[in-house]
Amino acid sequence: MRAAFSKAELESNIASRFGSAFQPHEKRPTEILSTGIPEVDSFALGGLPRGALTEVFGPASSGRTSFMFSALAHATNHEEVCAVVDTNNSFDPKSAIRAGINCERLLWIRCSHNLEHAFKATDLLLQGGGFGLVLLDLGDVPANSAKRIISSWWYRFRRTLEPTPTALVVIAEGSCVRSCATLALELRAQTQLWSASKQIESKVSYNVCRSTNRSPASYPSLATVPPPTGMNAPDANRSSLPHATLLKRLTFQVQCHRPLYLNRQADQVLCNANC
Repeated sequence: MRAAFSKAELESNIASRFGSAFQPHEKRPTEILSTGIPEVDSFALGGLPRGALTEVFGPASSGRTSFMFSALAHATNHEEVCAVVDTNNSFDPKSAIRAGINCERLLWIRCSHNLEHAFKATDLLLQGGGFGLVLLDLGDVPANSAKRIISSWWYRFRRTLEPTPTALVVIAEGSCVRSCATLALELRAQTQLWSASKQIESKVSYNVCRSTNRSPASYPSLATVPPPTGMNAPDANRSSLPHATLLKRLTFQVQCHRPLYLNRQADQVLCNANC
């Protein structure tokens, strides 16, 4: 009884701020939510699929945070109620505001390194059925630990999402959602241009694939874009860069493996991240 009461009390408190977030909304077929990066949208069938699970994975400094902030900024400024499940308390509100995110339409849940709490919080948000975008940030969880997450969680999330207009995005170091992901984006950085430096150029590779029996990491590597002439490679790993510094420029390649009828080849895209 106490657990049920706590859930109702929590929903009531959230509803007092976000209104209809816990009222089921009708889902339109083939509905999508833009990532805020037109170049990515053009290769990912328009953006993030609603009522489905998307994973964005890559090592540290590969552009995951910039991608997450871009999607949140677009969604919160287009009347969507969004949520970030922050597993390791790494979300920086000041950087989010500078990235253009409307924090009045953002629910931030800090889980203090407790993976079980993060998944239970995500499940509660998805059961609400009214959030436009929910981000589960596992970026600081070691890849091996993320891969050991039981598959039943991902199947539960996928089934819960199906009748809703919610887009769930999982941010991770490595691919861990497996076949439950409708869209998978792999980020691989070669060099970096940070908001605190004007001397380092950023180049990021994206490997885009639709749900398939193979892991996205098993596909052939995309061609690497060489760094600009005169760039000092060790500068890309400077330890003097402040925490929560954002990538300003992203150069990446996109290859779509699913659905097959698109037949899109790898291409290079340049976009600037507004930090």
